[in-house]
Amino acid sequence: MTIQEQIKKDLTGAMKAKDEKKKNALRVVMGEFGRTDKKEVSDEDAVRVLRKLIKSEQEVLEKKGETESRYIQILEGYLPDMASEEEIRAWIDANIDFSEYKNKMQAMRPIMTHFGSRADGNLVKTVLQGV
Repeated sequence: MTIQEQIKKDLTGAMKAKDEKKKNALRVVMGEFGRTDKKEVSDEDAVRVLRKLIKSEQEVLEKKGETESRYIQILEGYLPDMASEEEIRAWIDANIDFSEYKNKMQAMRPIMTHFGSRADGNLVKTVLQGV
């Protein structure tokens, strides 16, 4: 089941359960999906949309001086588990031969291709600088 299908299913459940906050949050996400030119949104695109919405909500919270938001908790529930620093480091040790690159940062592409949206680019950069 794709992230988009899961959100549609959960939206129906939230409407039946009369969970207004979840229903409203999921409607915002579905609206953002509707802005894309595709009818079916890939999981990669869905993660991108969710991260964008979470980032904008965090910026609003910072201006208000708040830290917690049910909206962010709902959206984060649809994001894949992020790769840990140890997992990234282990994959690099097993799969990357730095002699093929002029500098370590050129290894970012294969690493990010492998992990996709599960890896934070800044974390990968930090790991590479420490290798």
